[in-house]
Amino acid sequence: MEQKEMLDIIVKALDSKRAEDIRVLCIKDITVVADYFVIADGSSTTQTKALADEVEFRLKQQGVEPLRTEGYQNASWIALDYGWAIVHVFYKETRDHYNLERLWNDAEEVDISDIVVKE
Repeated sequence: MEQKEMLDIIVKALDSKRAEDIRVLCIKDITVVADYFVIADGSSTTQTKALADEVEFRLKQQGVEPLRTEGYQNASWIALDYGWAIVHVFYKETRDHYNLERLWNDAEEVDISDIVVKE
């Protein structure tokens, strides 16, 4: 499965559980950490867990499992590391505090408007 297909699955999984402000940043030209960051937030720690669980579930259906997961204990920032992509699911206030988009402002933002369902 190609990265584009997996990114679509990730974004659709987050969108299906009503994640807020989903962003995909292409970071492959500025770091060796990963090729993409997917960033989203939820309105409660319960929702952040549900968002991360849905991403894991949908990718696992495709035979793709994370190399590492972090943050499930307090659920204010859950990271799912797939090697080529790191999915960051934040509680809203935690996302505002760390502001990864500002830290990685050299990254190219990937247009996901054709994936996210407009309400």
